[in-house]
Amino acid sequence: MLKKMGEAVARVARKVNETVESGSDTLDLAECKLVSFPIGIYKVLRNVSGQIHLITLANNELKSLTSKFMTTFSQLRELHLEGNFLHRLPSEVSALQHLKAIDLSRNQFQDFPEQLTALPALETINLEENEIVDVPVEKLAAMPALRSINLRFNPLNAEVRVIAPPLIKFDMLMSPEGTRAPLP
Repeated sequence: MLKKMGEAVARVARKVNETVESGSDTLDLAECKLVSFPIGIYKVLRNVSGQIHLITLANNELKSLTSKFMTTFSQLRELHLEGNFLHRLPSEVSALQHLKAIDLSRNQFQDFPEQLTALPALETINLEENEIVDVPVEKLAAMPALRSINLRFNPLNAEVRVIAPPLIKFDMLMSPEGTRAPLP
């Protein structure tokens, strides 16, 4: 077990160093068995955090993200958080004023993360395979850049299904009522 933990830590360190050394605008920490965003990474990336535009933390074991994460990486354009155990976002997600796409699919959201509706550049929201019942249709309809929201395989209530279509000017993907996500 310690050997596997050591390998995971080494993998994270290697990926962070690659980002710093190459001057890349991408930090890819997908499938690194992370249960939280490592605090030490903030220090390592402090001189380049403003130039990071895409972070992938997909398929880890994250239960939450901190406000520090949101404010440190405020220049993000894309954030991939699919396949974790997230159930909410910190209010500081409002710092991500340049965010164009967020993938929160296959997490544990029961409530729609309404903070996303305040992001002016947000074009794409993926919340597929969560447990969301209600959606703030009016707030979504008022989002200036929103082009697509994926809510497939969520137990959306009938009201959302009826009210949403005439109010929205973007693509809203929904599964037929009662449909369950396919087993992996």
